[in-house]
Amino acid sequence: MKKMSCFTDDSCISVHPMTYDPTTAWNQIQNTQKVKKIQPPKPKGPVGNNKVRVVCMSDTHSKTHLMKYEIPFGDIFIHAGDFTSCGEMEEVKDFNKWLGQLPHRFKIVIAGNHELSFDPNFSYQNRENISSLGYTSDLISQVIQQKDNKKYLTNCIYLEDSMTECFGLKIYGSPWQPVYGGWAFNIPRGQHCLDKWNQIPNDIDILVTHSPPLGHGDHCCSGVRAGCVELLSTVQNRVKPKYHIFGHVHEGYGITTDGKIIYINASSCNLQYLPVNHPIIFDIPLPQGFTKIS
Repeated sequence: MKKMSCFTDDSCISVHPMTYDPTTAWNQIQNTQKVKKIQPPKPKGPVGNNKVRVVCMSDTHSKTHLMKYEIPFGDIFIHAGDFTSCGEMEEVKDFNKWLGQLPHRFKIVIAGNHELSFDPNFSYQNRENISSLGYTSDLISQVIQQKDNKKYLTNCIYLEDSMTECFGLKIYGSPWQPVYGGWAFNIPRGQHCLDKWNQIPNDIDILVTHSPPLGHGDHCCSGVRAGCVELLSTVQNRVKPKYHIFGHVHEGYGITTDGKIIYINASSCNLQYLPVNHPIIFDIPLPQGFTKIS
C-alpha cells in the first residue's frame, strides 16, 4: 500500500511510483509542469524600507578566498550548504570567520552533504566512498570524530530541520538529500525523504534545502535528474513558499519558476569546484505590520 501524508488543507503528498528513478519520474510529470528560466535580478541602489534584500549562495566548498567578486550587501544572507569540502574543524572555523566579515544583519546557514562532521549518523563505514574522491583516510577518520563542529558557527543562524524569523519572514532550513555517494545527510528516496519534508511547516516564506526539487536546477551534466520528486510535490502542493533556495547540483545554477514559486539554485562553485557563480539577489516585501527598524 502506498503511504500518503495528509494535511489540514486536505492536500495529500504520496510517494511517486518512480521515486527511485528521478529522470523517469520527471519524464512522466513534465507535461504537467511549468519550468521557466528567468534571469537573476540585479537590484540597484539602497533597499527600500518596505522590502528585504536577500543574498543567496551555496556550495562554496572552502573556496571563498578564491572569489573574484564582492558579496553584495543585503539584509539577509543565506547559504544553502556545502560550505566546506568535508566538514573538517578548521574549514568550519574559517567559514565562520568569513561570515563574521559580512555586513548582513541576518546570516542563515544550513549544512550539505559535504559537512560530514555535522551529521551524527555519518559513520566509519561511509569512509570508502568519500576517500575514493581524493580525501585521505586519516582526514576522514579525523572528521568522523569531530561531531561537535556545529558549535563553531557562531556568526550565523544555523538551521537543521528548523525555522527562524527575520523581519517577520519565516525561513526554514533542511540539509537532507536523496542518497548521494555515501556522504552526509543522505537518506533513501521515497518515504524517508518525504518524512523529512513533512517536517516543513505550511506557512514558510523562504524554504532553504540543500537538495533541489525535481525539475528545477537539478539537471546534471550526465543528463540525469538528481532532484527529489517528493520535495517538488511538497513544495508545490503544501508548503508553497515564495522562494525555494538550494544548491547541491553545481551545473544547475540559476533561477526558474513554475509561475507561483521561484526556485534558486545558488551554487557558487562550478563542476571544477571553482567559485565562479555570483551570489543571487532578490528583494521581498516585508510582511504587513513588520519593519526593519530595530
